[in-house]
Amino acid sequence: MNVRTSAQPLATIESPKAAHDAHHHHDDGSKTLFGFWIYLMTDCVIFASLFATFGVLVDNVAGGPSGKELFDLPYVGGETLLLLVSSFTFGLASLAMHAGDRAKVLNWLVITFVLGAGFIGMEVKEFAHLIQDGAGPDRSAFLTAYFSLVGTHGLHVTAGLIWLLVMLHQTLHFGLDDTVKRRLACLSLFWHFLDLVWVCVFTVVYLRGAI
Repeated sequence: MNVRTSAQPLATIESPKAAHDAHHHHDDGSKTLFGFWIYLMTDCVIFASLFATFGVLVDNVAGGPSGKELFDLPYVGGETLLLLVSSFTFGLASLAMHAGDRAKVLNWLVITFVLGAGFIGMEVKEFAHLIQDGAGPDRSAFLTAYFSLVGTHGLHVTAGLIWLLVMLHQTLHFGLDDTVKRRLACLSLFWHFLDLVWVCVFTVVYLRGAI
C-alpha cells in the first residue's frame, strides 16, 4: 500500500513529458495537412463572399464619402509592403527549417512577427482615422462592406500572429522535430494565403477605389 502511494508522485512528475511524447506519437501528419487544406478552402469561400458583397455595394455610398475620397494609397502601400516583406521573411524561415537551423528559424519568425504586427498597427490606425472622420461601418453600405472585408483579413492576420508566438515557443522548447516542422508548414501556407488575399484587397478595394 505504501509502495503505491510513493509511486504516485513520480508518475505525476513524469506526466508532462509522457503527455508530450503521447501527443507527438498520435499526431498524424496526413490528417493534419488534409484538414488544414479543407480549412483554407473554407476561408477561400468566406473571402470570395466578402469580395462579391463589396463588389455589389461599392457604389452604395448613401451620400457619404467614396473610396476615392477616403483612401490614402501611399499609406496603404506601406501596409502592403510590410505584409509582402513578412511573407518573404517567412519563406526564409521555411528554408532555414528545411536546413535544420533552429536559430535562423527563430530569428526569421521574430522578424515576420514584427512586420505582421506593424501591418496590424497601421490598419488599426487607418480604421480609427476613418471612424473619427465619420466614415465608420454604419455610414453606408459601401463602408459596411469595406470594414467587413478588410477587418476580416485583419482578424486572420492577428490569428496568424498569435500562431506565430505559439510556434516560436514550440520551436524554442521542442526543436525542429517532425511535428513542429509540420505545424510551421501549415502556418506558412496560412501566412502566404493571407498575403495573396491582401494583394486582391489592395487591387480591388484600394487601387480601384482610389482611381
